[in-house]
Amino acid sequence: MRVTLIFILFIILTEGVFSQSNKGIFKIDSIKKNILHSKIKDSSKIAFAHYDVGGLYRNLLLADSAYYHYKEAEKIFRSLDNKYQIALTLHKIARIQTNEKDYTGSEVTSIEAINLLESQGNTSQVILHKAYLYNNLGIVFNELEQFDESIKYHKKALELKKSLKGKNEFTIDNSLNNLGYVYKNSKKYDLALKYYDQILVNTNLMNERPSFFVVVLDNYAHTLYLSNKLEQLPELYIKALRINDSINNGGYNSIIINRHLAEYYNDYGKKDSAKFYAYKAKNISEQYHNDDLLKSLYLLSEIEEGDIAAEYLREYVKLSDSLQKNERRIRNKFARIQYETKQIEQENIQIAKERLWLLIISVVVVISSFLLYLVISQRNKNKELKFIQKQQETNEEIYNLMLSQNESIEEARTLEKKRISEELHDGVLGRLFGTRLSLDSLNMNNSTEAIKTRGQYIDELKDIEQDIRKVSHELNTDFVSGSGFIDIIKTFLETQTVAYNLNYELVHDDTINWDEVSNKNKIHTYRIIQEALHNIHKHADATEVNISFKLKNNVICLKMTDNGSGFDVNKVKSGIGLKNMNSRINEIEGSINLTSEKDVGTTVTIKVPIS
Repeated sequence: MRVTLIFILFIILTEGVFSQSNKGIFKIDSIKKNILHSKIKDSSKIAFAHYDVGGLYRNLLLADSAYYHYKEAEKIFRSLDNKYQIALTLHKIARIQTNEKDYTGSEVTSIEAINLLESQGNTSQVILHKAYLYNNLGIVFNELEQFDESIKYHKKALELKKSLKGKNEFTIDNSLNNLGYVYKNSKKYDLALKYYDQILVNTNLMNERPSFFVVVLDNYAHTLYLSNKLEQLPELYIKALRINDSINNGGYNSIIINRHLAEYYNDYGKKDSAKFYAYKAKNISEQYHNDDLLKSLYLLSEIEEGDIAAEYLREYVKLSDSLQKNERRIRNKFARIQYETKQIEQENIQIAKERLWLLIISVVVVISSFLLYLVISQRNKNKELKFIQKQQETNEEIYNLMLSQNESIEEARTLEKKRISEELHDGVLGRLFGTRLSLDSLNMNNSTEAIKTRGQYIDELKDIEQDIRKVSHELNTDFVSGSGFIDIIKTFLETQTVAYNLNYELVHDDTINWDEVSNKNKIHTYRIIQEALHNIHKHADATEVNISFKLKNNVICLKMTDNGSGFDVNKVKSGIGLKNMNSRINEIEGSINLTSEKDVGTTVTIKVPIS
C-alpha cells in the first residue's frame, strides 16, 4: 500500500483526531512525559508505551521516528520473551519497511514474525495477524514484480481469513482486491476480472464501504482498459470518480482515477479531455509529492507536446532522483538503528554475564566464609581464650583473601578490556582494511556506476575503521586522565556538532591544571556539556554554540552560549535535562546560572571547584 493511501485511510478512520499534525505531536509528547520519561520500573508498560508512540509517529508519516520506537519496543519485548507482542511489533516494522521500499528488510521481518506466531496457538487473533503478514509479503513481492510469489502469499492470507469465524467479509474482500491487483499487474486480466467480480457481486458494497467500492471499481475499469474491453469505458471511470467526489474522499483515489481517464482519452486521441484529467491528477498529487506526482508528470510529458512535454519530463527526472535519494536515506537510517539496537543488546548481554560472575564469586566467598566461621567456632568453642589470638589472625587472613579476590577481579577486568582493544584493533580493523583494499581494486572497472557504488562502500568502510579505532582507543585509555581532558571535550564536540548540524567554537584557559581536578568533577563537567548540547539541538533550533573554560579564583568557569530561539526562563518548566544538570552540579558543590532571551539565544554558566 502506498504511503498516501495509508494517510487518507487514517484520517477517515480517526474522524479528524489528527487532522492537524500538532495534535498528534501533542499526544506523543504526552505519552513520553507520562510513561517513557517517568520513573516507572515496569518494563512491559515501557515497551507498550514505545509501541503506542511508534503507532502515532507512523500515522503521522514520520517513518524513521516510528521505526525507532518500534525497535525499542521490540528490544524490551524480547527481554521479556513476549513472543506474541514481538511478532505484532515486527509486523508494524515490516509495514514501515514496505512503505519505504525496503522490500528485502520487510520480507525478512515478516517471515520472522510469522515464525514467532507459529508457536502461539491458533486463536483468531493469531490467525488474523498471520494473514496480515502474508498480505504484506504479497505486497512486497508484487512491488518486486515477482508475481507468482505475491499470488502465493495473498492466497495464504485469503485462506486464513476464510477460516475465521464471524463476519470477515471486509478483510476477505481486501484480499480478493489484492489478488485482482496482482493478476492485473502480471497481465492475467481474465483472472483479475474474476476476483473483482467476486467483490462487486455484493450490491450493498457501495453503501457499506463506498471508499473501497471506488478502489475496486477503478481497478475493474482499468483491467478492462488494459485487456482492450472498452464497452463500459469511460463510464465506469466517471462513475468511480463521481462516487469518490460525493463522499468527499479526494486524495489518492482521485489521483488514480483521473490519471486512468487521462490515459484512456490520450490513447483515443481526445487530447483536451486527456489534458484536463492529467492536470487534475497532477494538481492533487502535488499535495503529497510522492510516486503519484511522479507518474502524473510522466503522463503529462506523453500527452503534451514540444517544450511543455520536455519540461514535464525534466521535472519527472528531477523528482525521481529526489525520491530515490530520500528512500536511500531512510533505509540507511533504518540500518543504523538496527545496528545500534543489536550493539546495545550485545553490550547488555556482556554486562549481564559480568554481573552473574560477580554474583557467583560473591556467593562463593560468603558461603566459604560462613563455613569457615562455623568450623573455627566449633573448634574453639571450648578453647576461646586459648585461641583468641589465632582466631583474630584467621579473620585477618579471610579479610586479606577477600581483598585479594577483589583485586583479582579488577585485574581480570583490566586484562579483558585490553584484550578486547587489541582484538578490535589488530583483528577486526585489519580485516576491514583488507576488504577496503579489495574493493578499491575493483574500481578498475570502467563503469561509472560501478566505480561510484564501490566508492560509496569504500567510504562506509573508512567510517567503520574510524569508529573501531575510536572504540579501541577508548577501551585502552583512562577517560579521566588529566592531560587529555580538553582533547576528549574536543572530540566529543566535533562528533556531536556534526550530528546536530551545529558550528562550534571552543576556548580554554591553558592555566587550568586538569591533573588537579578530581575525576568526579571532570566526569560531571563532561556530562553537563553533553546534556546542554543535547538540549540545544532538541529545543533551541540553533546553528552556533560557543564554549569556554576560564579559571577564576581557583574555580573553573564553563560558559556555553547558543544563537537559538531562546525562551522565558521564568515561564518554562524545568525539564528532565535541566534537572539532571542541577543534580550533577549540586553533587560536585558547584553552581549553575541560566539566562535566555527570545530570538537571541541562551547562555549556561557553570562554576566547578578544582577539587
